[in-house]
Amino acid sequence: MLIRIIREHLRPYKQQLAIVVGLQFVGTMVMLYLPVLNADIIDKGIVLGDTGYIIRRGGLMLAVSLLQVLCSVTAVWFSARTAMAFGRDLRAGIFHRVGGFSAREVQHFGAPSLITRETNDVQQVQMLVLMGGTLMVSAPIMMIGGVVMAVHVNAGLSWLVVAVVPVLATSIGFIVTRMVPSFARMQERIDEVNRLLREQITGVRVVRAFVREQHETKRFAEANEDLTGVSIRAGRWLAGMFPTVMLVANVASVGVLWFGGHRVESGNMNVGDLTAYLSYLMQIVMSVMMATFMMMMIPRSTVCADRIAEVLDTESSVAPPRNGVTEVSERGTLRFADVEFCYPGATVPVVRGVSFEAAPGSTVAIIGSTGAGKSTMVNLVPRLFDATGGQVLVDGVDVRDLEPEVLWSKLGLVPQRGFLFSGTVASNLRYGKPDATEEEMWAALEIAQAKDFVTAMPEGLEAPITQGGTNVSGGQRQRLAIARAVIRKPEIYLFDDAFSALDLATDARLRAALKPVTSDATVVIVAQRVSTIRDADLILVVEDGEVVGRGTHHELLESNQTYQEIVASQLSAEEAA
Repeated sequence: MLIRIIREHLRPYKQQLAIVVGLQFVGTMVMLYLPVLNADIIDKGIVLGDTGYIIRRGGLMLAVSLLQVLCSVTAVWFSARTAMAFGRDLRAGIFHRVGGFSAREVQHFGAPSLITRETNDVQQVQMLVLMGGTLMVSAPIMMIGGVVMAVHVNAGLSWLVVAVVPVLATSIGFIVTRMVPSFARMQERIDEVNRLLREQITGVRVVRAFVREQHETKRFAEANEDLTGVSIRAGRWLAGMFPTVMLVANVASVGVLWFGGHRVESGNMNVGDLTAYLSYLMQIVMSVMMATFMMMMIPRSTVCADRIAEVLDTESSVAPPRNGVTEVSERGTLRFADVEFCYPGATVPVVRGVSFEAAPGSTVAIIGSTGAGKSTMVNLVPRLFDATGGQVLVDGVDVRDLEPEVLWSKLGLVPQRGFLFSGTVASNLRYGKPDATEEEMWAALEIAQAKDFVTAMPEGLEAPITQGGTNVSGGQRQRLAIARAVIRKPEIYLFDDAFSALDLATDARLRAALKPVTSDATVVIVAQRVSTIRDADLILVVEDGEVVGRGTHHELLESNQTYQEIVASQLSAEEAA
């Protein structure tokens, strides 16, 4: 997966990669030439006492060193830009893929895991690409070139190189095979820590209200200890890499000096050649150390790449149609035709046999006990899920055949939990209509009964809103979410228990203000309170995923026992009448 992801996302940057390889090749070859010059200075300058020769060759060494530095710096610059662009593209790819997920895929991965994959996992792979451009390219060139030059300087000591390289490769391979499982578990533990931290920050009020700080602290400490333990195990193997490499390198250096010294004494080798051979041996070891550093990154990057690929390879269960319908003959109609929905692996459908029609100017209300399937029915309209049976039709067309942008432009959804984005009141309202004017925003706020508290804010429409709208109350958050839908002026309004946080008086005023605005639109309301829906044109009573009653408030009071029980639990006989 790692190779596939790198290959696919680096394809647009072939030219930059070619420049990096070329510069690294030139810089490494120049570096391999320096020991030859050094040996030449020792044998022909220092030994013979020729100061002029030393200066001339020293000047050449300095020029060669400057060329090597220039090539290395330029290669790193190109490599860094390419790696950052790679990370940007990969993050964008994950973001767009997740943006196309249905609620089913989001629930499968979980928000904390998706955040980790989008940030930490991408960063690990991005760092591998960066180090690959600076180290991985030059390491094999340096190793092969170092071996060739060492043999060229003195073939009699070549057996040392033959012995050193396999020992290094075997030692590193053993350590890397022990690190990979630890890195895999480390990413899972990071997911768990993120999940707990996000949960505890989001639910901090509940934690404090129930005096569960110690319990949550213990939960986080356990997850943190698990992550620490796995990291320490991986770190121990990691810490053993460089000492192993240095041990082999130092033993090899002693061998070169010992056997090379005897060859110098016997006249089979010059002092300068011994120095050059030792330099080449160090360069070979340096290339192995560079490869070792890459080996330390590859296991974790491989795990991260697998997790990234899992997201990128997951197709949404709500796939857009190949040739989506963009032109419709009806306007604002909604119809459920024997609709059924069943979660994957479940034996019993959540919703089954649901059929009804709603036309512009009418209000359809859905009421029932918690878990009856009311919200699921509403979520099938904007295709947050796809029906597993039957049809959901908007403007006479199955929602699965409509172009997604066309479908969503017709809907104004207020979810059960009104979510606000970080920004301002105005920026949140413009999610409904990007080009909304101030007059339109104030009009929408007035309809949603939110004008008073927004006016009371010092900044008005530019008042800051934190992520999730946590700096406003639940009722205010709900009213702003309603205003966001109203400003859109859709053909079909979907209120999924959107009035639950409002008091009865505000609820009544809001519904009264909505009537003129929604007079030519279709309105679907999911509610728990009878007072919210008793004026609806059609009320569907849902129990265990099935519609067990339909009619107006008065019709259901006379004929439906389930509705009578709901009414009796909320209203007195006089209020019900």
